[in-house]
Amino acid sequence: MNSFPFPVLSSLNLAMAPAISDLRDITDFVVTKGNGVKGLAETGLVSLPKQYVQPLEEMMDMGKVVTEESIPVIDMWKWDDPKVADSICDAAEKWGFFQIINHDVPLEVLENVKEATHRFFGLRAEEKRKYSKENSSTNNVRFGTSFSPQAERSLEWKDYLSLFYVSEDEASALWPPQCKDQVLDYMKRSEPVIKQLLEALTKRLNVKEIDETKSSLLMGSKRINLNYYPICPNPELTVGVGRHSDVSTLTVLLQDDIGGLYVRGIGGDSWVHVPPITGSLVINVGDALQIMSNGRYKSIEHRVIANGSKNRISVPIFVNPRPNDTIGPLPEVLESGETPVYKQILYSDYVKHFFKKAHDGKKTVDFAKI
Repeated sequence: MNSFPFPVLSSLNLAMAPAISDLRDITDFVVTKGNGVKGLAETGLVSLPKQYVQPLEEMMDMGKVVTEESIPVIDMWKWDDPKVADSICDAAEKWGFFQIINHDVPLEVLENVKEATHRFFGLRAEEKRKYSKENSSTNNVRFGTSFSPQAERSLEWKDYLSLFYVSEDEASALWPPQCKDQVLDYMKRSEPVIKQLLEALTKRLNVKEIDETKSSLLMGSKRINLNYYPICPNPELTVGVGRHSDVSTLTVLLQDDIGGLYVRGIGGDSWVHVPPITGSLVINVGDALQIMSNGRYKSIEHRVIANGSKNRISVPIFVNPRPNDTIGPLPEVLESGETPVYKQILYSDYVKHFFKKAHDGKKTVDFAKI
């Protein structure tokens, strides 16, 4: 019996893809009018519009999912034990992904931000549309759908609210009132955990301490997304998020209990499910840390499947350098004579390169190679 949320990929599934003649009406409804794919799903849609049907090579082949592997789960309770720091670094080198438990962010805070996510996406379309690219009063607050609709040949089955953190005052004034308090509390309570993780990771890179300059470079800016993946009529034909690695230093992800995140297996040709664990946070290395570590830590390709029976949410915090920072292999990494693999590059240029195209696996990091 197939235990996954949708059938193993087959030619029969492809034949089920519907033919929609007027793409403009759907684009107008989803994007321009702010209904998102959530609104589309709630119209009683019985088959997937063709602009969401992925190319065959991008559809998730569940036959390539392995169950005998899993990313590490690290208990942060005994933080002072050197074995914990070693486990974090080992996981970042081998997997690029791990989960942490007993991390001091209270369960109540995690539940509150999940409830706030549902509350925002439960708003009427005209309320959410206030935060769209065309209507938002600031570039730091953005409600949207898919990843980059203008650049994508096939759209992703996801809506999002993206919040770039500048200051608590700006957030209090401009973030949606339905979620801002809970999101700010979650970001504030997660900051000590982020610092602990970065201290452990940089110590293995010969960084003696994270001073003000290093702190700016590693975590000078933050962005948080509230992601909503509605029930999909043909989940085997599309994706929630396509194959990509993050451009962050670290990403801290809060999942709900539905599941759907898959990461590349160590061999490179398989996929591994990241099962939800109550109270856990999923941590992954981003491209910026891969570049700064000169490839020692790995940013790993990952994706999110669509779900045919349940709505799913997730809340990632992207911990980034500041836009005007230059990233490259850290001097401490190269002081032993190691040859740099990556050039020095303005972080904002790297991010612009990422967002101007559709998700394409790990190709963005090539932009920084020497």
